[in-house]
Amino acid sequence: MDSKLKEIVDQIKDKSLREKVTRLIENPTVEIEGKIYSGLPLEASPAGMSRHHSYPGGLIDHVVASTQIALALCDVIKKVYHGKVDKDLVLSGIILHDIFKPLMYRVQENGSYGATLLAERLDHLTLIVSELVRRGFPLNLIHIVCAHHGGEAGPIWPRTVEALVCHLADSTDSRLNGEVLRAARYLSRETTGEELYRLTSKEAFEIVHSKVVEGWDGVKKTVEKIKQKRFSTEL
Repeated sequence: MDSKLKEIVDQIKDKSLREKVTRLIENPTVEIEGKIYSGLPLEASPAGMSRHHSYPGGLIDHVVASTQIALALCDVIKKVYHGKVDKDLVLSGIILHDIFKPLMYRVQENGSYGATLLAERLDHLTLIVSELVRRGFPLNLIHIVCAHHGGEAGPIWPRTVEALVCHLADSTDSRLNGEVLRAARYLSRETTGEELYRLTSKEAFEIVHSKVVEGWDGVKKTVEKIKQKRFSTEL
């Protein structure tokens, strides 16, 4: 298991739930008509093809960032509003909500991401909800995962505080990451005439920051630095 993911899993206090989550993470596959479907390694998978976290390792970044946001919201609920929230359910929901994204993507010959055959028949949300039911996960956790897109983009609105926290954390990080990647791609195109291949979040934030600090010249220097670093890594 990825060390960053394990650190989050280890925060789940309920032993039974923690073990269930661990087993699913260690074997994130589904069986349909006798065929086992597996996907990209979790640590190498993006969380999207283009909109957000669309680079190797993007899925783990998304889970880690969403966890931090969710835990901050839990603290607000407890310390400011004096409410109650089940952190075990929140942590488990964040960990599992996109766990079948790797089954949706394949790496194409040009290095970009495309949809798998499975993704052309089923979406990641349908897959994970059905698998959680099959594996006997708690109903409240299944609801969290089912509602993480919200009612406008998903099948059901969040009906519990835990589900709302996970939905807000997921959507906030997705938008944050997506907007920064979009901005960095634009800045790269404007300065060099081309987009950087598989721009990571770290690179995107560097590019955006360089525009604020040094203007267009800073963007150009940062893009060139990123290119040189990639070239030296490939050697």
